[in-house]
Amino acid sequence: MRESTVGGLLVLVAATGFGTLAIFGKLAEAEGLSRPTLLLFRFLIGAAVVWGGLLVRGDSVHLAGRPLRAAIGLGVIYALLTLAYFWGLSFMTASLAGIVFYTHPIYVFVLSVAVLDEPLTRPVVGALGLALAGVVLVVGVESGTVELLGVGLVGFAAIGYAVYNVAGRVLTAETRPRVLTAYVLLAATLALALRWVLAGGGLPRTPTHWWIVVGIGVLGTGMPLLFLYEGLGRLEATRVSVISTAEPVVTVVLGVTILDETLAPSTVVGGVLVLLGVTLVQVSREQREWVLAKVGLR
Repeated sequence: MRESTVGGLLVLVAATGFGTLAIFGKLAEAEGLSRPTLLLFRFLIGAAVVWGGLLVRGDSVHLAGRPLRAAIGLGVIYALLTLAYFWGLSFMTASLAGIVFYTHPIYVFVLSVAVLDEPLTRPVVGALGLALAGVVLVVGVESGTVELLGVGLVGFAAIGYAVYNVAGRVLTAETRPRVLTAYVLLAATLALALRWVLAGGGLPRTPTHWWIVVGIGVLGTGMPLLFLYEGLGRLEATRVSVISTAEPVVTVVLGVTILDETLAPSTVVGGVLVLLGVTLVQVSREQREWVLAKVGLR
């Protein structure tokens, strides 16, 4: 099997894993598992998986100076964004949360234009408009069944994740991503441990609780990160970005099949617009213009 094919499969598996996060969050809510406990164990187990992967590979994991300070700061930010996302999730369906949060590549691109001198072209502006129109359509249709506070919190998490992404690229350009992620997970775990203590420090109480925390830690966090970095080493970034759009699709499919969520036709259309816009923003300029020409947008 070709390296690119293996890489594509690894990225697809990673996107599928990340797509389960909202599902585990809703299952935890239904089972009475507190949010601080869920998130602490998510990062504790996820960090153990990622660090275990580094040690098995024999990678050097030493980080010091500015990269270490940046990793600690990024970890605290990541913890805050996670708290915002899962708080927002409690006000909306997993499917809607998945669609709203997946707009984060749009904000990454906007910040890249401002900070990293990424070129802004008319086709890109059109793609941004598609994605944002999709969000407006989804939120407008669902406004009768979802609290805007939830949309705001998940949207804040998406924008914050974009800042986290760009800041990581600027502050740690010479640091290997998998090593940086390992330290970020540790810092996030410590920050969430403080939140957990302040909330009373409860542990999972039932076998179902333990199944959920192990699931979100391994399937939703640790393993997807390992698969993603293995895939990145075998596949160009453009194809990684396109394949990663499977993440919100997985969330929606699992939300409908496991959680019995329903989707209005207009919500599906809005979700498709978001995915189309995000995909067009992330692909290379040549590919983007070819696709836009094919769909009559150029």
